Amino acid sequence: MEEANQTGMIHFHFRPFSRLPEVQVLIFVTFLGMYLVSISGNLSISLTIWMNRCLHTPMYFFLANLAALEVFYSSTIAPLTLASVMSTESTLISLPGCGTQMFFFIFLGSADCILLAVMAYDRFVAICHPLRYTLIMSWRVCVQLAVGSLVLGFALALQLTVLIFRLPFCSSKEISLFYCDVLPVMRLACADTHVHEVTLFVVSVIVLTIPSLLITLSYVFIVAAILKIRSAEGRHKAFSTCSSHLTVVLLQYGCTSVIYLCPSSRYSPDRGQVVSVVYTFVTPVLNPLIYSMRNRELKGALKRAMMRFLVLYPPPQ
Repeated sequence: MEEANQTGMIHFHFRPFSRLPEVQVLIFVTFLGMYLVSISGNLSISLTIWMNRCLHTPMYFFLANLAALEVFYSSTIAPLTLASVMSTESTLISLPGCGTQMFFFIFLGSADCILLAVMAYDRFVAICHPLRYTLIMSWRVCVQLAVGSLVLGFALALQLTVLIFRLPFCSSKEISLFYCDVLPVMRLACADTHVHEVTLFVVSVIVLTIPSLLITLSYVFIVAAILKIRSAEGRHKAFSTCSSHLTVVLLQYGCTSVIYLCPSSRYSPDRGQVVSVVYTFVTPVLNPLIYSMRNRELKGALKRAMMRFLVLYPPPQ
């Protein structure tokens, strides 16, 4: 059994969404559409911010990084899921392949959550300490915070993935999701996983609980500062810069907390399937829509970029 793990002869396969070909085709078209919208939307935001000097501020720097993370995050899950949905037979994934997908999923997902906390801190400094904003949020600090999010996500993902894939697996098994997530893979192990479950909980606290507490604390101070603004226009402008970020935070943290902060004994594969679709396909689609619709500067920059593109590359008559 251990020899099979070491030689990479273990293969997993994903549970199909449905046994009906018509339903599978519908799911494929839906997922493909969401994936393409996610990639195009997040790439558009990233490139628009990069090309417009007026958007070269800390807030948009972090937003561009978040959009880039969403592109890679979606691409970690979607291509293999689409291939699995359209396959007439069970799509097999090797032990190293499953480990690689899990590593990048944890790495990018963790960095995403930590970066959202960094963005909340940026809004806190901008609203509560506006006169010291440029001093506190210098470009050096911004780069350090962005790189720190990646480094912490990388370290946590590497530790958790190595720990899980040192477990012995009995034989080829069915993963109860459409990708290699921690809990479904852990359930296929032929050994005691108590230490691994505790490690997963600790990682979840670091990635979800601590950042969410920091975000909550930041917004307590932000709301208190906004309420002190006398003009209604000033309050509206301050709220509008935070509302899009807060909406994304609620989506991201709400879904992931349901899965990773609950006791593993209460994990339900059916509920995990539904919630996983939300934070792997739906959330990456909604993020660029939320930010572009609720942010006037970004919305205007995207419109100007689209107009320039149409002028340079007009549609054929």
